[in-house]
Amino acid sequence: MLVITVDQQGSRRVGDRVDDLLARLGSWQDGRAGVVRRFERTVGDEVQCVLDDADDAVDVALRLLRWGGWSVGIGAGPVDEPLPASSRAGSGTAFVLARQAVERAKTRGRPVPLAVDGAGALEASDAEAVLTLLGVVTERRTDSGWEVVDALTRASTTQERVAESLGITQQAVSQRLRAALWAEEQAARPAAARLLRRADRRDHQGDEG
Repeated sequence: MLVITVDQQGSRRVGDRVDDLLARLGSWQDGRAGVVRRFERTVGDEVQCVLDDADDAVDVALRLLRWGGWSVGIGAGPVDEPLPASSRAGSGTAFVLARQAVERAKTRGRPVPLAVDGAGALEASDAEAVLTLLGVVTERRTDSGWEVVDALTRASTTQERVAESLGITQQAVSQRLRAALWAEEQAARPAAARLLRRADRRDHQGDEG
């Protein structure tokens, strides 16, 4: 299981942004079977969710990094079952690891405010490394790069149609996607998800057996 704990940065300076974040995450969560317990405020300016889908964990982690202002901790491991209705009342290894990870994510000097801890420590470290690289890539993406990436992913359409909708040439779309390292991001996301799955001992032990 994957527990994601997210803590707001600089809340004393900018005020509590948790309600805005939860509203923003609402549509992302709708219809996702991998969401075991939805994001909710746990304490203060912190939110938490429980996922059973590593691809979803990668996606939401990168969204949070893009939006900025949040430290993201991912804990991969078992949880005590049955899970209570609220993640606030949840317990087990994944919850402890997520708390540990979010505290590490706050450490000054990190490339991006994200950390991963897992029952499979080596795999969790590898997942953190890949997610950090992805976070740096997306953090450095320009507005024009995001424009074509968002248009391409939002509509699940072709580069030709994106060019038409934005009033630019297809060559310009391709150039922006290359500069945005879009293909590289798409190739690395599944690798990060596989490592997260292996960081959870349920899958890690299965692979060893």
